[in-house]
Amino acid sequence: MEYRRLGKSGLPVSALSYGSWVTFSHQLDVAKALETMTAAYDAGVNFFDNAEVYATGQSETIMGEALEKVGWQRDSYIVSSKVMWGSVEDPKPTQRGLHRKHVFDACHDALRRLRVEYLDLYFCHRPDPAVPMEEIVRMMTELIHQGKVLYWGTSQWSAQQLSEAYGVARQYHLIPPTMEQPQYSMFHREKVEAEFAPLYDTIGLGTTTFSPLYFGILTGKYNDGIPADSRASLPGYEWVRENVESERGQQQIAKVRQLMPIAEGLGATMSQLAIAWCLRNPRVSTVILGASRVSQVHENLKALDVLPQLTDDVMTAIEDVLGNKPPQPEAY
Repeated sequence: MEYRRLGKSGLPVSALSYGSWVTFSHQLDVAKALETMTAAYDAGVNFFDNAEVYATGQSETIMGEALEKVGWQRDSYIVSSKVMWGSVEDPKPTQRGLHRKHVFDACHDALRRLRVEYLDLYFCHRPDPAVPMEEIVRMMTELIHQGKVLYWGTSQWSAQQLSEAYGVARQYHLIPPTMEQPQYSMFHREKVEAEFAPLYDTIGLGTTTFSPLYFGILTGKYNDGIPADSRASLPGYEWVRENVESERGQQQIAKVRQLMPIAEGLGATMSQLAIAWCLRNPRVSTVILGASRVSQVHENLKALDVLPQLTDDVMTAIEDVLGNKPPQPEAY
């Protein structure tokens, strides 16, 4: 396993990490979650990602039970949660958002569900325009000072919002965000490669990217239709099916068909190529993987073996197929 610093922090995070979105509760119970997490951990994965909203808290409950059963030393792994949407159906105003009360309550709820004494990483799951930025940054700073959180960050925030949070932290001598969790894949590149470009060096932003397989399209499994056991067939994920069946989705599937010979030429699966491609970007601190079976964990982790094969020529061949490289911002 390769380990990378999380932005300008000194925290070593595994280049590939394991997330519970969709799979825990919807596809995995405690026993199966324990199997997949153990397979990842034994391969060197040290970061396990979660959120209050995943399966309305059940995802964290399952992960917490698995962590308690396996008994790993607490200082050997990193666990996260995210706050914004709440962990109950139809949350009341005080049960969602980034105001002080919900952030405080949600942190303690996450600690209880995950059965840990502190969160290594705590993300603001979306921006909340209803709450002053100072209140958000100050609350996250207080949780760090209380020893309940080690690093705080954001997910799906804009560069402008991150810059504002950083500025507020500096103005009031608070702790700025360390990391952002954006979507990043061959088909979703703008934010990581262009919008955030000025932030990597100026504020030392780290990234914990998700959906490297673009909701399954980059696996190639939708090339011939929608399999019955795929995410696009799960209740509540009709939007994945709609995306696959849309005109844009079909255009992306056509590109996947063109990419598959490149993967085969490297002795890799399409999934491994797509994951390795994300890792080729040095601004990516870690790529969060999802897996519902141990075999998927093992297959996806082999992307690390593909990474050294992504020479400039191979990357050019991939770029010729994708044709979507975002323009870089002007340097000042």
